[in-house]
Amino acid sequence: MKILALVTDEFGQRNVRNIRAYAPKNWVINTWQTPKALPPMIDYPEDHLPDTFPATDLILSFAEIKGVAELLPEIARISGAKAVIIAVNNETWLPLGLGRQLRGWLEDMDVVYAAPRPLCSLTGHDYGVTRWDRVKFESPEIAEFARYFGKPDLNIELDPEGKKIVSAEVVRNAVCGNTRHVAEQIIGLSTDEVLDKANLLHKHFPCLTTMTKLDDFDHETLMHESGHQLTDNIAKQIKPD
Repeated sequence: MKILALVTDEFGQRNVRNIRAYAPKNWVINTWQTPKALPPMIDYPEDHLPDTFPATDLILSFAEIKGVAELLPEIARISGAKAVIIAVNNETWLPLGLGRQLRGWLEDMDVVYAAPRPLCSLTGHDYGVTRWDRVKFESPEIAEFARYFGKPDLNIELDPEGKKIVSAEVVRNAVCGNTRHVAEQIIGLSTDEVLDKANLLHKHFPCLTTMTKLDDFDHETLMHESGHQLTDNIAKQIKPD
């Protein structure tokens, strides 16, 4: 699979480092350094883009300014991308109105759009947009990416008494690498303490989602929601009832 990652700053840089470290060897991962500032209105996207992009199957937008979202249809056209994932780990990166417009523009081009909120809510067939709501999609490119990166998924083994973590295999890592970091640290912990410790480890990595409280996340933050994605997966395995 050929991936084009759009990177503005450290958020995207860390994600790309983790993807390159753990992606299948046959993936090709190219990057484009986005502008760090764009005009409020973009009349001619081509004025802000290079003449060419590498041939691409999937665009990963880790852009940290909303103007890059307006460039995505032209980037998809130039690169030939079939699908786009936009990380919404901060509300200012993709305001809701612009997100609806962008979905329409890309759908008109037969490009599949996914905007997980936060990024670690992504699976191979849907993604989170609020605490309670998920959006479904069909895309072999996004499904292939989400086999390895997205909503945290650990395969946890307990001791014979069911009281201690013996191993924690990473089935699907968060794009930033947070899941693997936590998995390595919870081995040996008791089932009574592991959820609290995993929650702390998640935040200390650190998680790069915003700390703005949101009504549609029950007045919690996207950082807290990101933590829930991980601890809920652990809780189902240590307390299946």
